[in-house]
Amino acid sequence: MSKKNSFALAARPGFLIRRLHQIHLSLFADECGAFKVTPVQYSILTAVAAQPGLEQAALAQEVGIDRATLANVVARLARRGLVRRVQGKLDRRLKHVLPTASCKRLLAQMEGPARRAHERTIDALKPRERDSFLTALAHLVSAGNAHSRAPLRVR
Repeated sequence: MSKKNSFALAARPGFLIRRLHQIHLSLFADECGAFKVTPVQYSILTAVAAQPGLEQAALAQEVGIDRATLANVVARLARRGLVRRVQGKLDRRLKHVLPTASCKRLLAQMEGPARRAHERTIDALKPRERDSFLTALAHLVSAGNAHSRAPLRVR
């Protein structure tokens, strides 16, 4: 790859965001690999623990993944005994997701390692730059939310 092409890639926000995501996945694996939980699974478990009984479609919006992927991941987490799904009382087609005691124990064990992975992802920034970076990222995500295949739930 020529320097010109390399520079062009390095100036593209999408390229840089994808690379940072790859780096974060590697750091998360370093810190949390022993728990056999992916970052998406961790996000789902965290959301389920914070909002027990959330319906699967709402949970998909909370985490920002499509409903089919969420259903697949939740099924795997249920097989591991980390969540349980219950049918809706008013609408039996709906499935509500609840954390198990195993989920709560796992999240407690992962708290430090997951925090370290997140901190390591932005560790190259000076402390005062980190807040600005996270604020800018949150703004970009919010502004572009409607363009996502799996928009986050707007509150």
